[in-house]
Amino acid sequence: MRLSPDGTCMAVDLNEFTHPAWKAAVGTVVGYGLILVVLTLAMFALPWLIFATL
Repeated sequence: MRLSPDGTCMAVDLNEFTHPAWKAAVGTVVGYGLILVVLTLAMFALPWLIFATL
């Protein structure tokens, strides 16, 4: 992070986040999020729909 020209606030240079490690971290978070969504639907929504139609 760098100081803004007037020195009062911090400005973020987005070029600092172009390293492949950042892309890997984002991919990991997105992947785990998708797995959690799929498992939540499979464990809660799908059984609820099955029992609701009976």
